[in-house]
Amino acid sequence: MTHIADDIICDAPAGRLEGAPAYRAFMAGFVAILKSTTVLAAFGNDTTALIMYDTSTHPVPSAPGAELVTVLHDRITYSRFLFDRLPFAQARQPTT
Repeated sequence: MTHIADDIICDAPAGRLEGAPAYRAFMAGFVAILKSTTVLAAFGNDTTALIMYDTSTHPVPSAPGAELVTVLHDRITYSRFLFDRLPFAQARQPTT
């Protein structure tokens, strides 16, 4: 959170989040189930970065995602998350 701007805007599959408290709450649920992250690729410059990664979580062993961030004054001011929600939905389905 030390790199997150107070007025961050985050566009995620569930919708837009505005402000650091909303961003923290959004990330807290994911961080609680996160086991590991592997960066697959990262590209950027002083103001923009695109990171693709694969995460391992307690319910889903492989969950790839990507994030586009905008940085201003050493803080992330905008984040756009892309990830496949299907593996998580499938993990919640009862097994028969």
